[in-house]
Amino acid sequence: MKPQGVHPEDAESTSDASSRPDTADADGKDTDACVEEVHVDEVESDEPLLPARVHRPSDLMRLLVGVLAVVVLLAIAAFAHGTTSGLEQDINKGTGQAPDLLIKIAGLASSIAILLVPVAFAIERLIKRDGLRIADGVLAAVLAHGVTLATDLWVAKGAPGSIQEALTQPSPGDVHALTDPVHGYLAPVIAYMTAVGMSRRPRWRAVLWIVLMLDAFSMLVTGYTTPFSIILTVLIGWTVAYGTLYAVGSPNVRPTGQTLIAGLRTVGFHPVSAAREEASETAENSDRGRRYFVTLEDGPPLDVTVVDREQQAQGFFYRVWRNLTLRGFATRSSLQSLRQALEQEALLAYAAIAAGANAPKLIATSELGPDAVMLVYEHTGGRTLESLAEEEITDELLRNTWRQVQALQSRRIAHRRLAGDAILVDRSGAVILTDLRGGEIAASTLLLRMDVAQLVTTLGLLAGAERAVASAVSILGPDAVADCLPMLQPIALTRSTRATLRRLARERAQRERDAVLDASQQAMQARLEEAPENARPVLEKPDKKTVKAEARAEKRAIDDAIEEAREEDLLTQIRHQVLLIRPQAPVEPARLERVKPRTLISFIAGAIGAYFLLTQLTHIEFGPLVANAEWGWVAAAVLFSACSYFAAAMALLGFVPERVGFLRTVAAQVAGSFVKIVAPAAVGGVALNTRFLQRQGVRPGLAVASVGASQLFGLGCHILMLLSFGYLTGTEKTPSLSPSRTVIAGLLTVAVLVLVVTSVPFLRKFVVTRVRSLFAGVVPRMLDVLQRPQKLVTGIGGMLLLTACFVMCLDASIRAFGQEGTSLSIASVAVVFLAGNALGSAAPTPGGVGAVEATLTVGLIAVGLPKEVAAPAVLLFRLLTLWLPVLPGWLAFNQLSRKGAL
Repeated sequence: MKPQGVHPEDAESTSDASSRPDTADADGKDTDACVEEVHVDEVESDEPLLPARVHRPSDLMRLLVGVLAVVVLLAIAAFAHGTTSGLEQDINKGTGQAPDLLIKIAGLASSIAILLVPVAFAIERLIKRDGLRIADGVLAAVLAHGVTLATDLWVAKGAPGSIQEALTQPSPGDVHALTDPVHGYLAPVIAYMTAVGMSRRPRWRAVLWIVLMLDAFSMLVTGYTTPFSIILTVLIGWTVAYGTLYAVGSPNVRPTGQTLIAGLRTVGFHPVSAAREEASETAENSDRGRRYFVTLEDGPPLDVTVVDREQQAQGFFYRVWRNLTLRGFATRSSLQSLRQALEQEALLAYAAIAAGANAPKLIATSELGPDAVMLVYEHTGGRTLESLAEEEITDELLRNTWRQVQALQSRRIAHRRLAGDAILVDRSGAVILTDLRGGEIAASTLLLRMDVAQLVTTLGLLAGAERAVASAVSILGPDAVADCLPMLQPIALTRSTRATLRRLARERAQRERDAVLDASQQAMQARLEEAPENARPVLEKPDKKTVKAEARAEKRAIDDAIEEAREEDLLTQIRHQVLLIRPQAPVEPARLERVKPRTLISFIAGAIGAYFLLTQLTHIEFGPLVANAEWGWVAAAVLFSACSYFAAAMALLGFVPERVGFLRTVAAQVAGSFVKIVAPAAVGGVALNTRFLQRQGVRPGLAVASVGASQLFGLGCHILMLLSFGYLTGTEKTPSLSPSRTVIAGLLTVAVLVLVVTSVPFLRKFVVTRVRSLFAGVVPRMLDVLQRPQKLVTGIGGMLLLTACFVMCLDASIRAFGQEGTSLSIASVAVVFLAGNALGSAAPTPGGVGAVEATLTVGLIAVGLPKEVAAPAVLLFRLLTLWLPVLPGWLAFNQLSRKGAL
């Protein structure tokens, strides 16, 4: 295959490259000779074999829409009982006036047609040798039938009464029997007809809908179904069909090279061969279209871009997500028709050339059937900017690139994708801007600034921040470059650029960790070498001055290593270079996000948790419950909640060898109660404690290592306590010490999950990367702590005391609302708390809101506590440990901030 944009003389191809004419010959003799030898029927196309089936994002979208529609329908049936009953009465009243003869004719015709139409369509498809679609339809019908059986069973055995009433009614033939909630024969027919592609054939589609309407009418009139049952049947058949198509793949209808050659002939060209250009993995999975190099019988070669529906749908969900989370000026349309995509790319191509920029010249456009279009450009040649060697990227080349962008911006044209593979450099060194399809004309100032930020980042990745900024300033001027600083943030860059920046950040963090470990090992080796040879085997305790001196020396070595290995990220380097030229330039990032992903996830999780709690609380009468509450146990729960902050301070200071005030640390833990409301539990506390230790004089690297060591030991203690209390919970009701089957099943489940994570490379890499970044530098820090056993005892004791305080607070909350004989053992309460706390730490919601409440409530009910006691006990526990401390936490946070402790 030939690299993208490379002239045929510079690359080999599996097609008959020798038959391509040398267009460089001025007299054209070679071209004419070639034309005489090549026959039209011998035209070849060179491209990879297209897959027989493709997984269309549109099918997945329809599947998700169908599932959502089913959920909404069941929710309406469950909660709007009056509406469903009134609708059924109105329909029954209206259809009851239909003539009996019409009812009988409609029932007979629909019963026959519902079987004949699928068979007739199958015969028609088989005659046209489209048996794969028939196989897809049969598979979808079988799956739809299975889903209908499962739905019938669920409605009959486990569905709420309101849903059962909406989907069924007494059978006219037997008043003691109910009609089917879902029609077992209708859903498979709908699934079959949808999967075989009935929607693309208007006549068959019209026949199908007439048959379905007749069948629904006859069933409603005769009382064998309900409106909600018919709607649910249609949704199940439709959803299962698209789920089947997405799972097994749809037949690939992408145009091939031969189709492209035929299309070129229709617009007046005479192609000799067409070779698919080799695309990178990023381009292959994008919506940029497939590109071909085409040689002609009587002219220079062409570059042809083919855009089909499947290629256009690539990245659809990513674009939808960007449109949802980013403000309108920072996003582009997530859904375009082929006609709109063709017109936009043609418009941008003409506008770029009119602006004076070097861009591929568009000379023809055409449709390639109903599912693809092509755009024909003059051949440009050249190599992408990112493929050039480092010595080839000269300052003049950088300035030429900026001149092209300046030409676009002079006419307010935004490129929107100035990545390294969108910029070509031909043999003469001229810069050509490609991939204009996603651009915009009459662009806003913000979009133009985003283009500048993107290009300066692209050039910074290739030539360094200093050269990238210098070349931009020399062409655009310092003011224009300074104005792009608010746009210099990852969210404003292209997807490929963000991925490159993340990779560089991981490599930079790895180098810093390696430097810390090397410095620690060198310091330890130096101590061993300085010690007398005969004193090494002797195990004697050195004096405190020697220990402190060695510790200070090791800290200095680690700090020097961190300082030497520390590197600024590329965006920070670019900002510094711009500020050297314009110190007054605005550096505050512009707000491009409409809503942050974490906020959206937190809202959804919180809504789910609130819904679960409300459903539990609707059956509880709080008046008598509060009147009969044991206020002594409520006071005990308050006391245990207050003690948890002292225990948290002990758990932190136990891993900090430096001297830090205890009461001030307690105040910092109280301030953490406020931070937990605005950040996830596993993130807010870590960030606050790290900041607090830095303000107390602990070096940044050591502060991070101390908090990491505390988190590491806390994780170990949490797992050990969960296993221990789980074992005791399983044995407390048995005469022997053998654990219960539930505990064994839980341990086996955890073991299987660990094996899965360690065996799958992607999951293993993900976990190792996260754990390594969290506990970077922990090992050297633990060596300092181990030299002070009293500190280690304080830290571990604080962790155990912290867990004990929370367990006793939850137990006191249960006893405050529990009646005689409803209390649980401490081991059971501990297991429920530890499981709920673990889930709350993993949940992305602030303070684990929603996840913790749901887990604690379900856990308490599972271990035998009535839900009338479990729900208010959990609410009291969360009120004391999460919501009431918010105000004291806010006061402590402001007080520590004013004093410079945070």
